[in-house]
Amino acid sequence: MRGNKEKDPKKSIYLVLYIFLGLFVFVIGYFTYFMVAQSKEVINSTYNKRQTVLAEQVTRGEILSADNQVLAKTTVSKDGKETREYPYGDVFAHVVGRYSKGITGIEQSENIRLLTSSTNPIRKMYNEFVGEKSQGNNVITTLDSNLQQVAYDALGDYRGAVVVMEPKTGKILAMVSKPAYDPNKVDAMWDELVKDDKNESTLLNRATQGLYPPGSTFKLLTTLTFIRENPDYRSYEYNCDGSIEYNGMVIHDYNNKSHGKVDLALSLAKSCNPSFSYIAESLDLADFHSISEKFLFNQKLPIELENNASVFTLNKGASGTKEAMQTAIGQGKTLVTPLHNAMIVSTIANGGVMMKPYVVDHVENSEGGMVKRYSPEMYARPMTSGEAQTIGDMMRDVVTEGTATRLNDMPVKAAGKTGSADHQGGKAHAWFVGYAPYNNPEIAVSVIVENVGTGSEYAVPIARSIFDAYFNSEKE
Repeated sequence: MRGNKEKDPKKSIYLVLYIFLGLFVFVIGYFTYFMVAQSKEVINSTYNKRQTVLAEQVTRGEILSADNQVLAKTTVSKDGKETREYPYGDVFAHVVGRYSKGITGIEQSENIRLLTSSTNPIRKMYNEFVGEKSQGNNVITTLDSNLQQVAYDALGDYRGAVVVMEPKTGKILAMVSKPAYDPNKVDAMWDELVKDDKNESTLLNRATQGLYPPGSTFKLLTTLTFIRENPDYRSYEYNCDGSIEYNGMVIHDYNNKSHGKVDLALSLAKSCNPSFSYIAESLDLADFHSISEKFLFNQKLPIELENNASVFTLNKGASGTKEAMQTAIGQGKTLVTPLHNAMIVSTIANGGVMMKPYVVDHVENSEGGMVKRYSPEMYARPMTSGEAQTIGDMMRDVVTEGTATRLNDMPVKAAGKTGSADHQGGKAHAWFVGYAPYNNPEIAVSVIVENVGTGSEYAVPIARSIFDAYFNSEKE
């Protein structure tokens, strides 16, 4: 019967053809994605046997500072035994990393380049022929050995971290974490470090992995949220008597100090907790959450070094005004890393543009020839230049008439924000974030000092040491 039409064999052939074509496109797409996005992670993985092959053919290259100081090198004894050495000991321990007992830091992120030799091909062939190793490529970092030493010394015996970066480029100039350890002695100290009887978390890079309540440094984002929601923000006024109460919860200012009548700028300069808690009552929590995520909360930071995501949990489904009031002053459940705080303040310093942070400037072969150069890269624009200027002006007031007046007599004008982050387990963590010069920022600083007290007393002097060292060295 004509009602039972026979299937057209061509349609079946085309269907099979399309299926195979689709599979082919999928495989090519995945292969391209793997080569572009995932190959470096796979190659750098300690489980990749290619590293073992390369290590048999190549002597691991050096890691150097931006000012050409050797931070890591491999020495070879007469019997051919290789030893990885770190001339600065524990000063660069976390950022440069270690090669023994689990590779970390720049040693890990640039592992494959350090194990690759881009020297003269003829020389490489000769070395292979006679059974000798070729010299691996050298990694030249963005780190300044003088600033790193200054930051390390300024932090003293305190636990904490310091990050120094260029707002305009994203270059990391210094990154210190304490307590530190000597990577030259890691094999002998390993059991002690892992056991961690004193609960010091010495192996943790606090600069990128330490999560802390941001304290009053978070008021920068609270201020931005309020400005966006209130075009007439300049008319804001609040009468501070030292505390604010809401449904049985009382939020105090430091030492219950009364600030009297304050506007928004003076609220930030004096770090007035009651004023910002009052502001929180009117904020749209969805906007607050959105702004925080645009500033990279709840996501890994765009840097090759291992890092933990900062945490912002407040949203439109939050438990209520109490949580919002605590969050607005940097308490509650919000957590941030020192590196992330450096990126936030750098964005303000850079006119609203967030640069991708990086710690490697370029890679050279053993003869000094260029192999790969890294360039500044814009990552996001989470605020306008006008917003950045407005908040920057308020941060300048923090230095001239607020909680960071210890910086006010510097030859170079600075802007900043202090913080004292309460937490369970002792005195407050002391914060400072800021930049200088105020009118043309060259460096930004993020300082956290654990369990000591106020940011103005403990973190600001460390920042001052860094500013002094940087701008004095420019004159020399």
